[in-house]
Amino acid sequence: MSGSPTIRLRGLSKHFGGVKAVDAVDLDVRAGEFFSMLGPSGSGKTTVLRLVAGFEQPTSGSVELFGDDVTAKAAFERDVSTVFQDYALFPHMTVLDNVAYGLRVRGVRPRQRRERALQALEAVQLAHAAQRKPTQLSGGQRQRVALARASVVEPKVMLLDEPLGALDLKLREQMQVELKQIQRNLGITFVFVTHDQEEALSLSDRVAVFNNGRIEQLGTPRELYENPASLFVADFVGTSNLFTDEHAVRLIGRQGAFSIRPERLRLVTDPHAGAGNDTSGGRPSAPGTVVESIYVGSAVRCVVDLDDGPRVTVLEHNDGSRREERVRGGRIHVVWQDDDVVALVPAAS
Repeated sequence: MSGSPTIRLRGLSKHFGGVKAVDAVDLDVRAGEFFSMLGPSGSGKTTVLRLVAGFEQPTSGSVELFGDDVTAKAAFERDVSTVFQDYALFPHMTVLDNVAYGLRVRGVRPRQRRERALQALEAVQLAHAAQRKPTQLSGGQRQRVALARASVVEPKVMLLDEPLGALDLKLREQMQVELKQIQRNLGITFVFVTHDQEEALSLSDRVAVFNNGRIEQLGTPRELYENPASLFVADFVGTSNLFTDEHAVRLIGRQGAFSIRPERLRLVTDPHAGAGNDTSGGRPSAPGTVVESIYVGSAVRCVVDLDDGPRVTVLEHNDGSRREERVRGGRIHVVWQDDDVVALVPAAS
């Protein structure tokens, strides 16, 4: 992932009437990386994808692919393939014919397109289903057929518009693993649009978090999670406990806005006495009342109303050391380390 960017956007804007769907976005996507655009509905991420694909024309700004300005070029003139959430497979065609369709349009000879289509199906582990119809496949299999069809024409960029959104949770998690493996095997740039923050974090080399048509923060999954740059990113990417205004002054000791992730908080009955390996004495702490204790298998999510602050969530890993749930209404102290407090800036307006 070096050299000139595969995709370069400069001052890219798209207005629909008085609505700024995309507002002066600058972005470089590197060759061979798995890049995700993450954000809520209406944040502009899908519109950016459509501008890159050529399905929309920008109001202003430019789109470059592989160093060439393609802003005015039609979608079929751009060396990209797009995979949609609904897969858009032809129900009357076999799986093999669906995959080979793009080669057929490009005038590839029948024998060669059959060979290349079979190779593409082998890459997604579906060569055995070549003669089936799409209706005979599961949702995950249809998704892999769509990926094979997009990759068989050997694009330099694969654009994926929430392709896993229609799948159930277990299948979606399975497809996340397969999608990453497919991208590595193909060695091409993937640009992935999603509103699912866990999906973006688990798949991506880098993530751009969109808000109100702009990029709120760009970085690796670890950078976004560990060091969110704004209130919006801290609240949208994962779960954060946010402290602002008078709560920040009372609990953090500083003015401004701050966040602490739930897994960085600890619950103790006495914040001044260590227990075993717990060296909580001397750490910042706040008393509160247990509102709810929720067992989620690998962890227990405890909700606490602080006496001198907001309601916070604490994630206690299920390491077998505790056999009973926290009692609702019980008194507890929430403790943390200063290093786990992240200073934030307001979200972009």
